Amino acid sequence: MFTAKDTKIAKVMHGKVLRLARYLAAAGVASRRACETLIREGKVTVNGECVTTPAVNVTPDQDEVQYAGRPVRLVAHRYVMLYKPAGVTCSAQDRHASRLVGDLIPDSLGRLFTIGRLDRDSEGLLLLTNDGEFAERLAHPRYQVPRRYRVWVRGDVTPACLEAWRRGVQDAGEFLRPQSVQVLSRDRNQGVLEFVLTEGKKREVRRLCASVGLGVHRLVRVALGGLALDGLNPGEWRDLTQHEVQGLLAVGSEACPHPPMRRFTSV
Repeated sequence: MFTAKDTKIAKVMHGKVLRLARYLAAAGVASRRACETLIREGKVTVNGECVTTPAVNVTPDQDEVQYAGRPVRLVAHRYVMLYKPAGVTCSAQDRHASRLVGDLIPDSLGRLFTIGRLDRDSEGLLLLTNDGEFAERLAHPRYQVPRRYRVWVRGDVTPACLEAWRRGVQDAGEFLRPQSVQVLSRDRNQGVLEFVLTEGKKREVRRLCASVGLGVHRLVRVALGGLALDGLNPGEWRDLTQHEVQGLLAVGSEACPHPPMRRFTSV
């Protein structure tokens, strides 16, 4: 949703001297961290010269900035919530994918990128934006923004599973530990779990389940921060309200040096 506040912010930034990565993020290229990587990879030019260090300042009204050969301009910010169906890939381009997230939203929304990802076989709440600083605030692990997942599993969910997750597990050189796990229902060979994570590591829920011998039948992200998926069907999207945007920013307003207490409960 374009707002008068967004337009005012864009106008103010036009007159400021900005770090190059911040300018790219504000223009909707990617998050600030991702923009720093793009700069180091030599994909950004300023006034026709390739720049490979983020330690460069630009003035939007005076300097010509290009990314991948295309001019970069400040735009009004947009924030979209999408119910990503299973089978859709979170990528701007992938010649091996049958469907991309971009296929689900109209071109009239402009260039948007996803905040984090859901793997192809997972579904649920996905945020898209052209506001790089907003994306950074929600995606970076240091802000401990909670993500809630409902997971249908195959196998026996035992107290030993909960204990393993409480301690944390090592997988592919990474330490994985959920913020909390709740067993919503279970039978001898199946169960429904709810995981809360705060770091967003790649395929983290599936890896946690595999570590205790459980297979994942279905995985849905049902909430992020204080935002819930309620009201959307698979493939549907809507603009966030300004109140929702501010609420998400409040959740990720400060880095969290100590994670909250973990809870592991069973039915």
